[in-house]
Amino acid sequence: MDLKTLTKIIKQQNRLVSGHRTCAGCGIPIIARTVMAACEADLIVANATSCAEVTSTIYPYTSWNVPWVHNAFENVAATISGVEAAYQNLKKTGKLKKEIKFLALAGDGGTYDIGLQALSGAMERGHDFVYVCYDNEGYMNTGGQRSSATPEGANTTTTPIGKNSQGKTQPRKDIVKIAAAHNIPYIAQSAVHDWLDLYTKAKKAFETPGPAFLNVLMPCTLNWKFEPSLTPEISK
Repeated sequence: MDLKTLTKIIKQQNRLVSGHRTCAGCGIPIIARTVMAACEADLIVANATSCAEVTSTIYPYTSWNVPWVHNAFENVAATISGVEAAYQNLKKTGKLKKEIKFLALAGDGGTYDIGLQALSGAMERGHDFVYVCYDNEGYMNTGGQRSSATPEGANTTTTPIGKNSQGKTQPRKDIVKIAAAHNIPYIAQSAVHDWLDLYTKAKKAFETPGPAFLNVLMPCTLNWKFEPSLTPEISK
């Protein structure tokens, strides 16, 4: 990346501002800011119930500096589909001419499990949006329970390691293969420590017509039990 492009990224409007209450060392702000910085057009964000939502919109405050929609745990892909469909209709009828992009943000619980049906439907219908899953491999917002993103053998509050239990017994679900089976035009994986890789892939996702899916590994300092300053190292 040349200096001109790097300077442009740094100077990009911050679409997630200070005041959120994520844990020290949390990668959510890094992921959200990096992905949104990769979008040069106006942006509308839909956010599933998750750590990202509960820490960034504590009533009556918000850290989102863009139009933002909160929905239920399970339907962020359906919500962003409806907004995108309304936009396409307004463009078709000549009532709106500006370029707008659409972003759905959810954790692995709202993607691999509870929101899978809505995500599958949105991808199959071909809506033009970017879906980002920040994958911390469990239900961290509600106490560190296992999700289908949790790896085999992992210790969680619902799959404890001890005398009578050896952690989660099932393998981790391959959400990227599931997304690929929908034959959508763009799919990528990244991790929170490599912001340049994430930025590059997010930019391509926004530039690609149709559904785009990004799965981003994000260690959870609270439930993975490591020092907040080690997030980049654990991610690597």
